[in-house]
Amino acid sequence: MSHEILQPEGWAKPIGYANGIKARGTFLQVGGQIGWDETCSFPSDDFVDQVELALKNIVRVLQEGGAKPEHIVQMTWYFTDREAYRSGMKRIGAAYRAIIGRHFPPMAAVQVVALMEDRAKIEIVASAVIPGPS
Repeated sequence: MSHEILQPEGWAKPIGYANGIKARGTFLQVGGQIGWDETCSFPSDDFVDQVELALKNIVRVLQEGGAKPEHIVQMTWYFTDREAYRSGMKRIGAAYRAIIGRHFPPMAAVQVVALMEDRAKIEIVASAVIPGPS
């Protein structure tokens, strides 16, 4: 694999993300994905349901570019309700592992006042590197 998780010596191991990652290959950027379907409709206003759809949308864009979830090297999560994020952590973790797998790249999570789509509760941006020669 051309991805290497970076864990500085002596640092506590993070849970659910990495401190850093080193990769070589073709860069792929996924624009912010929200919890709507392919018709731009929101099937649910539930926070975790929207997380699940946003993650599925990311995987679909990755596939379109020839990448897989394990090629993700960075994710930034923007959400409108920090408490919904915190209280949904178990369900979010289960959805994440079901869709992305046990790959935990560097991530940031940020509460924002609003997202561009009124019904959106989460928007996730992802970057990936498709492995190339070492």
